Amino acid sequence: MFATNPFANLPAMWSTGAMQTYVVLMVLAVIAGTLIDMVHKGSAKYFFANSRKSRGQGKSVDTASIAVKTVMVDVLASGEFCNPRRRVAHLLTMYGFILYVVTTAILVFVYPTAATPAPALVPLLWWLGGLMVMVGGYWFWFFIRVDVAAEGSSPWRVMRADLFILSLLSSVTLALLWAWLQGIGSGASGLVFALYLLATTVLFGGVYWSKFAHMFFKPAAAFDKRVAEANGTNENLPTLSRDDPAQRERHSMELLRNAPRDMGLGIKREAPRHY
Repeated sequence: MFATNPFANLPAMWSTGAMQTYVVLMVLAVIAGTLIDMVHKGSAKYFFANSRKSRGQGKSVDTASIAVKTVMVDVLASGEFCNPRRRVAHLLTMYGFILYVVTTAILVFVYPTAATPAPALVPLLWWLGGLMVMVGGYWFWFFIRVDVAAEGSSPWRVMRADLFILSLLSSVTLALLWAWLQGIGSGASGLVFALYLLATTVLFGGVYWSKFAHMFFKPAAAFDKRVAEANGTNENLPTLSRDDPAQRERHSMELLRNAPRDMGLGIKREAPRHY
């Protein structure tokens, strides 16, 4: 079962061409939703305006090396997360989702029928990607979310901001459940497949209303921030820090001028569970 392409045996009502058309429509939905989101929020306008504003200010920097560092640290390693559990959960979900989407496209377009059997490795990677999404996603949902872990809210409390993670988990969970039911020959696989398509449509068709588009904005924001820090402009924000001797001397309490830099971080020694 784990080495068999589940899309090669689609329900009778779905032809290979219909599934391929559906995948293309979902790709177009993501593009359209992202563009509409950018226009609505003015994200691209902000980044271009900010880039023009900072051009010529501060010292010159090597933008190529900053771009490489942004990709390696902020994109590939999710360096913006200081909480190790949150970072691991995010990386599991991100790389699992990428693996799941890529292998889905391969199985649907390259090996669409039983007459063109897929190499056993591809379905195995599809299952692996889906399981990674489920581990990272459910770990985040039940144990890492701030309103659950720190504020004591119920994990079943749902808000609009949860649309992306919930639709993602629903889509992947139903996909694996459908593949398993199909593998054991269960008659319920057709119903689960319909639910899987519904959840997937919400995931990719709801980009405008969810946080899906953030994955495209965050690398640009991280690069912009690194450039501003490197050229010294820092987007005209204050840079008050005790790391800087000049700033340390400005401290109103002489006792704290030579205090250790990590002084005062005792609150981080325990989980914020004081609700």
